[in-house]
Amino acid sequence: MQSLANISEIVANFNCNADTASLKSFGSGHINDTYFLKNNDAIGADYLLQRINHYIFTNVPALTDNMCLVIDHLKVKVNATDPAKADKEVMTLIPGRDGKYFYQDKNGDYWRLCHFLSDTKSYDVVETEKQAFEGGKAFGKFQCMLADLNPTLLYEVIPNFHNISTRLAALQSAVEEDIKGRVNAVKTQLDLISQYAEAMQYFQQPEQQALLPKRVTHNDTKFNNVLLDSNDEAQCVIDLDTVMPGYVAYDFGDAIRTIINTTVEDEADMDKIQLNFALFNAYTQGYLKEAARFLTEVEVNSLIMGVLLLPYMQAVRFLTDYINGDTYFKIKFDGHNLQRAKAQLRLFELLQADKDHLHNTIIKQTESIKKGAKLAI
Repeated sequence: MQSLANISEIVANFNCNADTASLKSFGSGHINDTYFLKNNDAIGADYLLQRINHYIFTNVPALTDNMCLVIDHLKVKVNATDPAKADKEVMTLIPGRDGKYFYQDKNGDYWRLCHFLSDTKSYDVVETEKQAFEGGKAFGKFQCMLADLNPTLLYEVIPNFHNISTRLAALQSAVEEDIKGRVNAVKTQLDLISQYAEAMQYFQQPEQQALLPKRVTHNDTKFNNVLLDSNDEAQCVIDLDTVMPGYVAYDFGDAIRTIINTTVEDEADMDKIQLNFALFNAYTQGYLKEAARFLTEVEVNSLIMGVLLLPYMQAVRFLTDYINGDTYFKIKFDGHNLQRAKAQLRLFELLQADKDHLHNTIIKQTESIKKGAKLAI
């Protein structure tokens, strides 16, 4: 936790009216540190202050440029239909006194400030079909509104972020170095990862890359990155650090990873990890309701591969970090990353077993929406 003196110094560099004495930690993110601040003006918007992890996000100025480009594009789209909703449905960054949308302190840490959206909530675990539907609608609308934004204008914040070939190579390097002597304890997990390694490189196949268009994608579509209003209706997509070029299936797959799981992503009891098909159906319906406006047939057919890839990839990442000594993800206890990896592999196995059913659901819902809305895909 930062001291109030440090926070006061940081906040003084932004064009805001924050009460630094109200500082408190906020959220459950793995990467950045987030704090809530009240506005000194009782009728003004409160704030979220974030320390950006510049060890992971190594080019904060370019990352910020991405965010500003996407936010501006989204606000133009919302303003065109309902200007009153622009600051509710899209994040608002607070500029610094130097005009930049970040501040670097004397310790080299990077900070940004944004408006806090009041009367909203997020969920780590989806509880109802309505929540799932609204989450799907939010991310589908997010992608749809950005479909006409040239992805080459965005900086690749984390190169090869969803490149499973690169992730597997990193895992192999960790295994070979075994700096913490942990490899012998994870042979079962390594064997399962190896068994599916070739099949999971679908998006690295040249024939798929020739057909699938790159889009501006979120790349971190956990359900808690959607804010819902007091009626559990979608309001705003948040955490835009990783917006960059990608495939729509990555976003869809990562969202399903958190939607379909009947428990938390780091569940210790493997028996509690099951598939909630009702939530999958609801999310898919909400997503396609918006995304079917721009998706190609090839993209629709790729969605199931995203569903399989993302928990598999997340397991690879967690296991790599565990073997390397827990240097990337925040952990709450020894073995946390291994527990996460085991849970994600269990989820992957269940999804793999039901992939045909899940794929058929996606296709049927797409056809239904095409027919009902007369949308050409």
